[in-house]
Amino acid sequence: MRIEPKNIKEYPWYLRPFFSAQRKKYGSILNSSLLWARSPRLFLGLSVLYGALDRKTSPISRALRSLIIVRVSQLNGCAFCIDLNSSILLERGVPLSKVEELGIWKQSKLFTDEEKIILEFTEAVTITEKSVSEDLFKRLKIFFNDDEIIELTATIAFQNMSTKFNTALKIPSQGFCSTSAYP
Repeated sequence: MRIEPKNIKEYPWYLRPFFSAQRKKYGSILNSSLLWARSPRLFLGLSVLYGALDRKTSPISRALRSLIIVRVSQLNGCAFCIDLNSSILLERGVPLSKVEELGIWKQSKLFTDEEKIILEFTEAVTITEKSVSEDLFKRLKIFFNDDEIIELTATIAFQNMSTKFNTALKIPSQGFCSTSAYP
């Protein structure tokens, strides 16, 4: 990492419950969180936004949201994000074979038409040289209503921010997933 986390005792007391929850869920505190938490207000804002996007009542399934997140992570080359989010994708019931073929989703027979359109949208939003064409948007609307498209776009944008933060600071993988979901 380009910047080291602070000693855990140096973080404000009100962030410690977040760290405790991560230790319980993942077995350790996420390195990315420790760096975001160097600016407590940014960390709290990020946590609120992430919670809003990954809520159980989202109109987008948890598995589909995780599929999007791993694909954005692959496109931006974020080892930490690929590692963590591939493990979450598996926990959410996506088969290992699908996780392993995510980098070649266009050629794979494992992805549904709905998944393929959202992965195409994910790439159009993420890759700077691409854009969301009217044709792509019309095809997206076959599967998703306006509110769902807002949720999808927000998830993609959030993950792009997260992966850019992590790759710029060279946050390494923490060994959460034994499979390599790199494209």
